[in-house]
Amino acid sequence: MHTLQQLADLLGVPCPAGATKELATVSSLIDATPSDLSVLTSDKYVREYKKTHAGAVLASKKVKFSVRPDVPVLTVDDAELALVKVLEVMAPPIPHPAEGIHPSAVIDPSATVGANPHIGPHVVVGAGVKIGNNVRLHPGVVIGDDSTLGDDCTLFANVVLRERITLGSRVMIHAGAILGTDGFGYRWDGSKHAKVPQIGTVVVEDDVEIGSNTCIDRAKFNETRIGKGTKIDNLVQLGHNVRVGMHAILCGQVGIAGTVTVGNGVVLGGASVVRDHVHIGDGVMAAGHSVIADDVEPKMIISGMPAIAHRQNLREQGAIRRLPELMVELRKVQELIEKYRKAGLIQE
Repeated sequence: MHTLQQLADLLGVPCPAGATKELATVSSLIDATPSDLSVLTSDKYVREYKKTHAGAVLASKKVKFSVRPDVPVLTVDDAELALVKVLEVMAPPIPHPAEGIHPSAVIDPSATVGANPHIGPHVVVGAGVKIGNNVRLHPGVVIGDDSTLGDDCTLFANVVLRERITLGSRVMIHAGAILGTDGFGYRWDGSKHAKVPQIGTVVVEDDVEIGSNTCIDRAKFNETRIGKGTKIDNLVQLGHNVRVGMHAILCGQVGIAGTVTVGNGVVLGGASVVRDHVHIGDGVMAAGHSVIADDVEPKMIISGMPAIAHRQNLREQGAIRRLPELMVELRKVQELIEKYRKAGLIQE
């Protein structure tokens, strides 16, 4: 439980009436109970605010509404951003393995493990692995030979790091993700698809988060690299030798083919795909389901299949929607032309 006063102090805003009111968790305006804090982020949710049973509401200054006397409001510049701070103190803690090394874990004698490890059941750590301080390895994690994990990393259940993978500090990898699978490389030798050996590695820089069941392939040679602070959603596929810059966002089901470079601060919407050897400049934003087949200049907003400037894509889509009626008009014009031709009013 947290009082309204405690939350106001946390956010650095004035506390409304009801400073001693206790709030247990956060919920939506529709589902909230008197022990819940809720959030009002835009004008379109004012109608829900008028009906909410929440004990208090966190609201953005930009929202125009009349405050109900029975529902205290904490007014902030950005309710979504303020909610991050609130959830950090109100969310239930994430369960982690107990401190120490579980008896069922298998750790090669040549591996080194830093201070304060939390290594759960049936974890396997290969030869020559170096694990930093305060690392949490959930049940079933497999760390391949000669891999390195920095301090404060968390790997959830059944994450697999193949051999020679490097993680920076504070990397979080969610359940079922696999890093270091062979890149998809084959050559036809006249009778069969000959596998091209994939001898490179994967490097993940500090403060990266990788979602469940995401696959990041090792490089053909050199490295596949994920830049500092980048966040990768679930079910993302990154091919061999992909390089993603710092603080990028890759949403669910994004697929990136080999040898693509993604700049700093890029946002790729859900289910977007990128063909091989494409360069995406810094600050690019791609709408969901974009098909990126050519290089993209920095800071462009793109969409479509193939992806083009978003405004141009909207214009083209609008024109396509008008095609049926334009075809009707065209047929009418053609009929008039034929009529005038037969009447001798139009010369060939």
